Amino acid sequence: MDKWNLFQRFLITENAQISILDFVINSVIILVLSFILEYTYSRCAKSLSSRKAFGANFFLIAFTTMLIISIVKSSLALSLGLVGALSIVRFRSAIKEPEELAYLFFTIAIGLGLGASQQIITVIAAFVLLTIIWLRFLSSSKTRKQNLYLTISSNGEGKPKLENIDSEVMDIFKSSKLVRYDESSDLIEAAYWVEISKATDLQQFKDKVHSLNPGVRVSFIDNNSF
Repeated sequence: MDKWNLFQRFLITENAQISILDFVINSVIILVLSFILEYTYSRCAKSLSSRKAFGANFFLIAFTTMLIISIVKSSLALSLGLVGALSIVRFRSAIKEPEELAYLFFTIAIGLGLGASQQIITVIAAFVLLTIIWLRFLSSSKTRKQNLYLTISSNGEGKPKLENIDSEVMDIFKSSKLVRYDESSDLIEAAYWVEISKATDLQQFKDKVHSLNPGVRVSFIDNNSF
């Protein structure tokens, strides 16, 4: 009977009070770390998608994770309820690059650590990882790189084929990704995310595409404007 009573008390939800001071301190730490991580991601990531828009979600993810862990950590019943609730929800976010997933796990780890009131180890680990990311970025990028949104369009009988455009893109730019392609009887239009290291790449690509068809229209837009 004593064991049964002990087991029942173990399952009962305890009304543990969350320290307001600790919660405020953790919130400030998350605010600082998430913005540092967002800046690091926008500068050091190699993703060809809109890094500014993706990094803006880091604070929300970290803060939400900390809030959930702070509430359920003192109660087994709440923890089991959280598992049941998450089993119903299906996350279908469009994460296509491993680097994006790594930064999301980094963000969640910050929220977990601070939610468990492990401020010191969380801050130390975060700054160690951020230092490693910046050291790798500074050692590998001797030249400044920029991500651009490239569109190529042409109409008329002499419009180039997609394989010819794609060949020129891969030949000139170090990294590229086809994001949109439209073709009709008299029009072809293709859009890419491309990474450039020097401005002369733009002129070189434009000259090569115009050699396929002088009527081809080429435009470059900074992807941070999207």
